[in-house]
Amino acid sequence: MQKFLKWIETRLMPPMTKIGMQRHMVAIRNGVISTLSLILIGSFIMVFANFPIPAVAEWLAPHTANLTIPFRITMGLMAIYASFAMGDSLAKSYDLDGVTGGVLSLAAFLTLTIPLNVDTVLTEAGEAAIGWVLPMQYLGGAGMFSAILTMIFAVEIYRFFIKRDITIKMPDGVPPAVGRSFGALLPGGFIIIFLWIVRVMLNFDINAFIMSIFNPIADLMGNNMFGALLPMIFIHLLWAAGVHGMNIIGSIVRPMWLMMLDANMAAMADGTPLTQLPYVAPEQFYQWFVTMGGAGVTLVLVFLLFICRAKYLRDMAKLTFVPGLFNINEPLIFGMSLMMNPVFTIPFVLNPIILTIVSYSAVRLGLVNGFVANVPWTLPAPIGAYMATGNDWRAIILVLVNLFIAGLIYYPFVKMYDKQMLEEEKKAAAETEGA
Repeated sequence: MQKFLKWIETRLMPPMTKIGMQRHMVAIRNGVISTLSLILIGSFIMVFANFPIPAVAEWLAPHTANLTIPFRITMGLMAIYASFAMGDSLAKSYDLDGVTGGVLSLAAFLTLTIPLNVDTVLTEAGEAAIGWVLPMQYLGGAGMFSAILTMIFAVEIYRFFIKRDITIKMPDGVPPAVGRSFGALLPGGFIIIFLWIVRVMLNFDINAFIMSIFNPIADLMGNNMFGALLPMIFIHLLWAAGVHGMNIIGSIVRPMWLMMLDANMAAMADGTPLTQLPYVAPEQFYQWFVTMGGAGVTLVLVFLLFICRAKYLRDMAKLTFVPGLFNINEPLIFGMSLMMNPVFTIPFVLNPIILTIVSYSAVRLGLVNGFVANVPWTLPAPIGAYMATGNDWRAIILVLVNLFIAGLIYYPFVKMYDKQMLEEEKKAAAETEGA
């Protein structure tokens, strides 16, 4: 086991850490996280629009189109918000103006979507003309990867122009905001004209092309048992080696997870049954069915510590129970030195694998609803699972079943560790008495 942990530490951890801390990955992570509040708002709207009480749901049904409008301007435009935030973050990492980076990133992304004039259709239908509109197909989760790539393109072009001093200079007395605007004129013009040529003149649909590449990857991760297991394996191997696995792996796969959740929410808004959603395993699948209490399913470990004989472990249970209930497990991980701990490495890594298999099977077979909402991650697991699956009481049952399974796997290792700690406490007590 020590050799295996050493291999992870020396071979797997360095490249993963390097990837996770790479400036573009950090910008993507920061940008996506900045949209979290809007995602939560959209999620709660969808949960409310699909109220769990049949009588209330029936009363709300005629108003569904209006009720889901906040969802469409939050989750439905998620790529727009993320595009600006990612561009701002990446530009700042280069010591460039963040707002300019965000604006150029957003402009580049929107250039990929051709506005449509729907006046003819509306007037023929007897409706008032509204002018040009932007199709929303790729402005939400489906356009996230387009937003990422155009963000990188726009900010790197901006940096290239600034670094080589290819900008319009303004006199010293000009307000800074005006100076920045003119400084972005040349790089902005190049970015928009280049993408306009590609999208309009060459009629190359970049959004569709990118989706043709990433859809198979999303299907592999979201609708394939092996693909669903990969994030959990890497995250927990890194944790076992002493690295925050979610910070590294999450920054890589979170855009894909968001795309899956957006597709599920859009399908629900269109009336798709919650047991037949497009994707099984967005991030919320792991959050509420697999890593209850935090990485390694440590919530059940806290419960088991209460029945230990070693005083240190019982004290640790008392200290970490409340944080663990709200999915904060750093006090337990560091307090018990779970990282690089040969006793707990096996159950810490094995539990998420087993629970992913069980949960994936349950959702795939339609025994539990799929995930359609991103609710606050600090909710206790049964409540979070219930809300995130569109108020499905069966999700609570699955959480309890998974906790029981995890407890069975942890139990022999906890007993082993309890015995070791008890012997150490007795030895320490004997030495104290002898002194």
